Amino acid sequence: MSPNLSLERPNMKTRIKRLIALYDPRIWKEKGIWWTAGLFLVTYVVVVLILGIVWSRSPATFDVKENALEMVGGDQGKLVTGTYTTATAIEIGNTLLHKPGGYLTNDMTPPGVYLDNIPNWEFGVLTELRDLSDALRNDFSRSQSQSLEDKDLQIAQPQFNYDSNSWILPSSESEYQKGLTALERYLVRLSDDRATDGQFFARADNLSAYLQLVEKRLGNLALRLSYAVGQSDLNTSLSGDPSARQSTPVPEESVNKTPWSEIDDIFFEARGYTWALIHTLQAMEIDFKSVLQDKNAMVSLQQIIRKLYDTQNPIWSPLILNGTGFGPMANHSLVMASYISRANAAVIDLRKLLQQG
Repeated sequence: MSPNLSLERPNMKTRIKRLIALYDPRIWKEKGIWWTAGLFLVTYVVVVLILGIVWSRSPATFDVKENALEMVGGDQGKLVTGTYTTATAIEIGNTLLHKPGGYLTNDMTPPGVYLDNIPNWEFGVLTELRDLSDALRNDFSRSQSQSLEDKDLQIAQPQFNYDSNSWILPSSESEYQKGLTALERYLVRLSDDRATDGQFFARADNLSAYLQLVEKRLGNLALRLSYAVGQSDLNTSLSGDPSARQSTPVPEESVNKTPWSEIDDIFFEARGYTWALIHTLQAMEIDFKSVLQDKNAMVSLQQIIRKLYDTQNPIWSPLILNGTGFGPMANHSLVMASYISRANAAVIDLRKLLQQG
């Protein structure tokens, strides 16, 4: 004869009643203040742990075409040159500030205060947003070196360079939001009917200047990631120029190794930067379409984007592993460095096509 399961396993309604009963003030009075404090502490810890897990997830990619169309109110006629790049910059900033948990880098309370992966991801995204806003202000919106700066980009660019760790008076979020608001005003003027009010110049030299900065960012990240296993480097700072000089002497050979506590920091910074760069290059693929086709360089840009997508592959390990180069354990930093190095090599080739093609 089978046992009475209803007696052994209370149904959901009974469980809910028992849970609610735990918070009955009469029980608090009966059990005492320490029991009550312990119950609230356990509840608080559970909530913080759950939020920490949810907030630690990196945001997914978004569609730059749909995003731009939504930002111009669904009017296809307003999708002029530059709207995709500008709308993408705005959405990157919105994701940075309004993803689950909001902006976490400057959090002073749990769970944000003990999370480090997402704050490093945020710094990578912020770095790319800063570079893009600088390019918008100094290159894309200006026809030549002595032309006037755009009035809104002149406001937006310095706002994104505000201290990323400020949590009060003013907070980082409030300063970055001012920059996004200025970008939104620029986007409105860019897509209106007034010919001289807001411009975006899609030229090969402008794109090449931006890619030159991307090239250096990717090279820096790839090198820092490769230091996860330690690396001995010769000093090549002055090679190729016999008259070159530097301010202070350095050893001919140096050994660099990332501390084990910083390996995941660099990994997620690279993951954040490449996440933002993917969207920026997808937008530029549209805005600079005629330039890329004229230089026969469209497929080169598409190849870069494809390589960058590899950096966003799911992470199946609960930890960022740091095995030796050919050891039995994986080394996530070296894998990420490989993806970034291949994308960087493609960026160098694309710049050559834009300059010589």
